[in-house]
Amino acid sequence: MTNIFIKSNLPLVTTKQKIIRAAILLFNKEGYTAISLNELASSLKISRGNLTYHFNDKESLLESIANEMWSKINESRLKSRKLPSFANLHDEVQRYYKFQKEYAFIFLDRHMLNHTVLKRQFREMTEQTIKDNEAAIAFAIELGNMNPESIKGTYKNVAFITWMLTFFWLPQQMIRGEKTSADGEKMIWSILLPHLTKKGIRSFKNFFGEDYFESLGESFEVDLGKLINF
Repeated sequence: MTNIFIKSNLPLVTTKQKIIRAAILLFNKEGYTAISLNELASSLKISRGNLTYHFNDKESLLESIANEMWSKINESRLKSRKLPSFANLHDEVQRYYKFQKEYAFIFLDRHMLNHTVLKRQFREMTEQTIKDNEAAIAFAIELGNMNPESIKGTYKNVAFITWMLTFFWLPQQMIRGEKTSADGEKMIWSILLPHLTKKGIRSFKNFFGEDYFESLGESFEVDLGKLINF
């Protein structure tokens, strides 16, 4: 197994921090269950005893990784503006993708998502994210950027789908064998844009630019003659 060295320009990096960084890299590459503490110690070129001095078992190590992840997520959220705008929706979507890549071993494994160390906080974060999406929609309606709901349940569903497209983007890429670095934000906007007013479309273009608006996806063109045989 390839050794992993943690390099940093920061003057003070503790052994505990080095262990966490190495563990994340190895877990992302091989999976949480595939790596033992012996293998982790070997990758760091330290003894098993030195490692267990800081972490008695893998679960205590996972708990420290999870605490680090939640801390980063919360810190990132606090930096965002409190106003429930589409700009903030963009920030929230990109935040999800950033942390999904950094802690891929958690987000790509359903057993990890249901782990006792992670399950409760994931559920709370999910509920809050959907509420934030609903607030963004309500605020857009208030500003006249989005049409009032015409069919009952539409906007609740859009708020939920927006969360789902962010949270499960990496797993669907893995299932489909998709290798591109593209994320699902354009797909989210393609769902939202038909509900925007003319004013909302102008605001969207002002924020993202005309080129982004024109690049949301391919035109829907299907040759039924090739699909239906009579």
